[in-house]
Amino acid sequence: MFSKDKILKILSTIIHPGTGKDIVTLGIVSDIKSDSNGISMVLTPEKSNDPFISSVRSTIVKTLKESLGQDAVINEIKIEPKVIVGKHAEKTREVLPYVKNIIAVSSGKGGVGKTTVAVNLAISLARKGYSVGLLDADVFGPSVPKMFNEENYRPEVKREKEMDIIIPLFKYGVKVLSTGFFVDPKDAVIWRGPMASNFLKQMIMQGDWGELDFLLVDLPPGTSDIHLTLVQEVPVTGAIVVTTPQEVALADAIKGISMFRTEKINVPVLGLVENMSWFTPAELPKNKYYIFGKDGGINLAEKMDVELLGQIPLVQSICEGSDKGEPVALNDSITGNAFFEVAGKLVENIEKRNKDLRPTHKVQINK
Repeated sequence: MFSKDKILKILSTIIHPGTGKDIVTLGIVSDIKSDSNGISMVLTPEKSNDPFISSVRSTIVKTLKESLGQDAVINEIKIEPKVIVGKHAEKTREVLPYVKNIIAVSSGKGGVGKTTVAVNLAISLARKGYSVGLLDADVFGPSVPKMFNEENYRPEVKREKEMDIIIPLFKYGVKVLSTGFFVDPKDAVIWRGPMASNFLKQMIMQGDWGELDFLLVDLPPGTSDIHLTLVQEVPVTGAIVVTTPQEVALADAIKGISMFRTEKINVPVLGLVENMSWFTPAELPKNKYYIFGKDGGINLAEKMDVELLGQIPLVQSICEGSDKGEPVALNDSITGNAFFEVAGKLVENIEKRNKDLRPTHKVQINK
């Protein structure tokens, strides 16, 4: 058996990812018992749908075994959400009051380079002098931290008007928040839909975004709860759909465009970006090899009456830059300039959209 004080001391080293404070100080841990059956305790999170609590429980088991020995028996760790009496369970604040335009970056399927496009567009817009934020809402596969070479970054949290406010990373002129900043890069994110949606709400509501001209939201591939959560929580100015010229990608891109255009959602599609349009080897910069097909994005844009914002070639520097955390949009290269031009067209389309159409409202979806 182990003493309660010893167990508490070990638990005090575990940080709750959403607050930046240790779980003992937060008062999450209670009813600690250690007897012949093993160690047991109760976790009482402030919020009933705390997206981090399962991760905290796993960390507790791992940390106790590392500190007390692998033979230490963890009998039971119950999760019992705190019951709050009253109409207003938690403080709220106005959502993104100083963000002028919220842009969803989506794709019909994975593997088309959606996040690469989102990151390089964000940097290109910042280079043009705009204030820019990037919210990595690809909750289950966050790759934005790697592209910024900040996989070990952990956001600071400040207290403001009785609410924890998360400070985004600021790099390359862009404010960034990602699920990847709150979980170990080696760990898989295993959350149910409501937990993932709640985490997205938390990054939107509690992120210290400040004044922004553009907030780009990198959505998961396909259509999901995350997409619905976004359009229900904030008025999305417009969407970009990323595809490759490949037929299977184009077929899924049609679904993505159609989703935003449904009567219930009704978010304007600002344009299509065709990624990996052709392959150009470094030693033959003038050669183009259409390994995924030719002009698929052009044809789809015409068919769906969507503007093609640009074609991005498949070149080695894009892959290398993303892996090293040095996106190509930082440099005046052929590919960097391609993203710069797409960003310019995007701004033109947003200005036209805001001039010709009414502001988008948050979507009301009745179950």
